[in-house]
Amino acid sequence: MSIETTEVLVVGAGQAGVAMSEHLGKAGIPHIVLERSRIAERWRSERWDSLRANGPAWHDRFPGLEFSRSGPDAFPGKEEVAAYFEEYARQINAPIRCGVTVEEVRRHEGRPGFRVTTSQGEIDARCVVAATGPFQKPIVPDLVPETPGITQMHSTAYRNPGQLAEGAVLVVGAGSSGTQIAEELMRSGRQVYLSVGPHHRPPRSYRGRDFCWWLGVLNKWDTEATPGVEHTTIAVSGANGGHTIDFRRLAHGGMTLVGRTQTCDSGVIGFASDLVTNIAAGDANYLSLLDEADAFVERNGLDLPEEPDARRMEEDPACLKDPLTSLDLAKANVTTIIWATGFVADYSWLQVDAVDDNGRPDHQRGVSAEPGVYFLGLPWQTRRGSSFIWGVWCDARYITEHIVKQRGYLAYRGPADAQQETEHA
Repeated sequence: MSIETTEVLVVGAGQAGVAMSEHLGKAGIPHIVLERSRIAERWRSERWDSLRANGPAWHDRFPGLEFSRSGPDAFPGKEEVAAYFEEYARQINAPIRCGVTVEEVRRHEGRPGFRVTTSQGEIDARCVVAATGPFQKPIVPDLVPETPGITQMHSTAYRNPGQLAEGAVLVVGAGSSGTQIAEELMRSGRQVYLSVGPHHRPPRSYRGRDFCWWLGVLNKWDTEATPGVEHTTIAVSGANGGHTIDFRRLAHGGMTLVGRTQTCDSGVIGFASDLVTNIAAGDANYLSLLDEADAFVERNGLDLPEEPDARRMEEDPACLKDPLTSLDLAKANVTTIIWATGFVADYSWLQVDAVDDNGRPDHQRGVSAEPGVYFLGLPWQTRRGSSFIWGVWCDARYITEHIVKQRGYLAYRGPADAQQETEHA
């Protein structure tokens, strides 16, 4: 039985896989995109019901298509985002095969390329692009033992307040996901405890411009990744029309802020004494962006209205003045713990020398240490903007250009090759 062949095999049909297909198609490179479920599946089944994109529709999109239902300054919901990628895939005629799981990738011995084992057979590919993105395996710390009356879940399993048992909720993690979920629960009438770690919190908008615009004109989207440096979580929200995350305001609304969750002993959670420091660092980050924005306006003579209220901080709430160091879950009637603690990559299917000893991609700008293997969709893959929809599109273009360049080298026929061909004629 013959084995199917292709020049490039792309694994994953989320935003990264669709972007990769567009650039490969434009370059005339034969390729196949394999998706184990549906296009943009994680937007559909691993996000809460009310999720909105964190960037406005004019910014968070591919260049070739606008959102059809949301206006340019709106924040599309998760189903609209998934539908957008489906429409885009149709528009570019992407060769996507859904319902196919990639089980293993191994390098050929003694010849170029890879043997890819899938749930529907084997494929030989000259190059493989791992476009599975960063949201692969949810991290749930092994901290709180299973306890009767307490449900623990990762943020990927949360859908809406109605799915949770009556009672208070502890949300661990104050990035975009954790903060938005905590705020939704508080607005539904729940008592919410939010465990806040180090973070950045940009203004949703300032002087009439969204923070995405400010990061663009200030060249912050092009800030390059720093090898070995862990980048700080960003707390930003497109929910309810988009608004700045203000932890003091949330606390004055009834939420209890606590430091990083560190220990659990006999049903009592212990928190680090870093809440005040973390809030202060987030404030400093927020104010520094306002300073840079003001300087940009003055330097360029822009007619953008001043916004002095943006610098006014509310009074510290009680939970900041006297932070909790521990929480007895039973006494506080906590019945649910939501871990908004991120993800780790799972490249166990990639049986080549493309990951380090910790299973993380070994790459430079998406080009892996294993020739012919590429990564796409990673946070800070090339720069700060890599995490956003438009950023992954640009990274896909870079990888395609690299594939084209390598293709040219391999096609080169030197004098020695010509002589060999003559001798074998």
